[in-house]
Amino acid sequence: MDLKFGVLALLEAKPEKAAELRDFLIGGKDVVDREPGTRTWYAFQVDDTHFGIFDSFADEDARQAHLGGDIPKALGEVGPTLLAKDPELSAVDLLAVKHEKDDVQG
Repeated sequence: MDLKFGVLALLEAKPEKAAELRDFLIGGKDVVDREPGTRTWYAFQVDDTHFGIFDSFADEDARQAHLGGDIPKALGEVGPTLLAKDPELSAVDLLAVKHEKDDVQG
């Protein structure tokens, strides 16, 4: 697995909508499971209202396909209801990657 590209999205939920954002992110795994170019995808929670998504890709085409895919589209639809502010989105270049051969499932 030669991962070179990533996307980091940081999200802040409205306090009363944090549980809904958490559920939205958990449900997002089923969507990205259908994206062959998205090699890794993590949804995470930092504290009560701060969440994030990190994904990685082998090439820029796969990253762009993901950015034009269903997760960003769905986030755009629910964002005004669930988020306290616009997501902070960064395209990143991966410098080093450690991974195990076995899939890790949550």
